[in-house]
Amino acid sequence: MVSLLARLPWLRHPDERAPRVQAGWLVPAATAAVTVGGVAVLTLAVVVVQTLDPTGGLPFSGSLALAARLWLLAQGGQIRLSSGSIVLAPLLVTAAIAWGLSRVGRLLGRADELRAGRVLSISVAVHVVLTLAVSLLVSSPGARIGLPRTLLGALVLAGVAVGWGMGRDSGLLDSALDRLPSAVRPMLRGVLAGMLAALALCGFVVAVALGADTHGYAAVSGSLGGAGAGAVGLLGLGAILLPNAVAAALGLAAGPGFSVGTGTLISVHGISLSPVPALPLLAALPDTQAVPLLAFLSQVVPVVVGLVAGTTVGRWFTDPDGGPVVAGLAGIGTGVLMGVLSALFTWIGGGSLGNGALVTVGAPPLSTGLAVAAQCGIAAALAAATTRWRRAR
Repeated sequence: MVSLLARLPWLRHPDERAPRVQAGWLVPAATAAVTVGGVAVLTLAVVVVQTLDPTGGLPFSGSLALAARLWLLAQGGQIRLSSGSIVLAPLLVTAAIAWGLSRVGRLLGRADELRAGRVLSISVAVHVVLTLAVSLLVSSPGARIGLPRTLLGALVLAGVAVGWGMGRDSGLLDSALDRLPSAVRPMLRGVLAGMLAALALCGFVVAVALGADTHGYAAVSGSLGGAGAGAVGLLGLGAILLPNAVAAALGLAAGPGFSVGTGTLISVHGISLSPVPALPLLAALPDTQAVPLLAFLSQVVPVVVGLVAGTTVGRWFTDPDGGPVVAGLAGIGTGVLMGVLSALFTWIGGGSLGNGALVTVGAPPLSTGLAVAAQCGIAAALAAATTRWRRAR
């Protein structure tokens, strides 16, 4: 729906007064389309899964409530159950929400008759109000929505995503970057290249771990019933949690490791195993107390990522930016920024699945960020200085 709004011909109407009149409803309509469309798509997916259940599955109201709760969790929401609080964002859904809101920001950036601050404020306010409405509708005595955390998550996500989209399409982002030192752009390119390399390599680690224990995946899936609805539902749940697994793998590659509850810790320094939820995605966990070879091999990921980031910085460095020494310092700064983003990524990708044994899930953000910053910073500095020196010859 957002893409359809973006192609409406009146956005390019020659009469300047037309967009100004219609922008009054464009801002809330485009923002509401993300929530309405997103919850509708999730509900449709849940309904399709329930139709495969021979016992009938959830009614439509139950499917709608489940989809809405997933939507709230994806924005950093909190669900309070009798067994404890669930605070674990399915990052694939989070990424979809951020993409939709950024598209709204790009669309609203074209209504340059209105001030950017006012447009951003209205869009964020509409998203937060809709989140509040969804929270009140699906909250129940057995599954209460934690409003403060949920609304704060919606506020931050909408502000960042819509602001990013508006900044890109209106040119404000480029104007802000032009005011910074010229070496900032190569650093940002290096951070982008490095983080994409980190996600790809950690995703490969997760894929290899799953592929090495397909029997365990099938056993866990079969133990939960084996019906078509169960298999498809577990596959979908694993898919939306796959980025969370990548975040945990980043913690493993950086050194600190990750935990699945208080009794299960996976790192190269040792492994502690205890009962975990019956989720097929967790079949990637080791079966014994011995540290697997894959965990040791993953330790090269931060170095490789730093080399990719540093090489990118060195290639984009020009004479006005500085020589090899400056490029090396920029590589260190790139590593620090990657450490900050890694800490943020692992923090968002972790959480809790109740009280007691599952109160902590994911990699420790602070130690992961520090480890990534140190390892990537050293590798990026060497790669950036070397690449810049070769290009300067």
